[in-house]
Amino acid sequence: MSKTLVTGATGFLGSHLARALARRGDELRLFARRTSNLDPIADLEFERATGDIGDRRAVRRAMDGVTRVFHVAGRTSLRGRDREAVFAANLRGARIVFEEALAAGVERLVHTSTVGAIGIAKPQSTADETTPFEIGHLGFAYVNSKHEAELEAFRLAAHGLPVVIVNPTFVLGPEDPTGTSMRLVRRFLLGRIPVYVDGALNIVDVRDVALGHLLADEKGEVGERYILGGRNFTLDRLFADLARISGVQPPPLKLPATVALGGMELARHARVPLPVIGDEVRSATLWWTYRNTKAKRELGFRTRPHEQTLEDAVTWQREQLGGRRPREGPERFALRAAGRLLRAGERLRGR
Repeated sequence: MSKTLVTGATGFLGSHLARALARRGDELRLFARRTSNLDPIADLEFERATGDIGDRRAVRRAMDGVTRVFHVAGRTSLRGRDREAVFAANLRGARIVFEEALAAGVERLVHTSTVGAIGIAKPQSTADETTPFEIGHLGFAYVNSKHEAELEAFRLAAHGLPVVIVNPTFVLGPEDPTGTSMRLVRRFLLGRIPVYVDGALNIVDVRDVALGHLLADEKGEVGERYILGGRNFTLDRLFADLARISGVQPPPLKLPATVALGGMELARHARVPLPVIGDEVRSATLWWTYRNTKAKRELGFRTRPHEQTLEDAVTWQREQLGGRRPREGPERFALRAAGRLLRAGERLRGR
């Protein structure tokens, strides 16, 4: 019997995808490093293929007898020190997977990219699959590596690779084995987002994205990409909703992007340690807002109500925190006071 190969099945999205494929009845082969923790998917029936996506021979062995491939593995870090590892995984590793899948003659390859590889929207608007990629100069290693991997996929599609690309937005939901994708919710619940900026992003449920991969496999057009997105939020609205669901106060201070970035630069020169880096702040000031019209029309992609996604994400993360709560120190009171003064000043300027 033919098998379905999944890379990255020990991660947040990959583990949900493996479960969705198991429910579909696929015979699974999961590609993972020797050091990967398989406990979160230990209840599934699968054959393990051991190796790294940077190891061509290991990838070639994993492709033997495979009909379908879901390439989910990758690195998401925005930190400059991880740049080489990000490109090694997201571009060079993806190229190996694509080339070996083509050589093995697989019937379908679904490649997990990101909406960042497409581009961003202008403020107060949304982007789609036709939006031109104009953010390469910002130097986000994750975004640029994913964009270049898509170019490789399109190049090999012209040579016969049956690849379909899916572009998830910002994924939330329960059961994150590594905890990295749910970092935003975790930091919110612990009161560790003291300051935020005027950006926006699209939130989608991890379970819906997993099902979107199956739809791309079944209905997607070779050489096409599909945005798997849900609800667009300004950061104001997202934090307000999380506060309502969790009972935790939203971040106390909102700064203009120029002020926040200027403060980051001053802190860097003064060698003041901060919990975030410049690229994370720059990313937060942008509009990562999208339309999923194409995926809905061509794949039949649907998403659950965004309230359910946020509620399930908060509930699961709270369980992981084991009752830990934010601590209200004098610095947060000072930030709240500063936030009230800034809002009052904005209201006066608007009169």
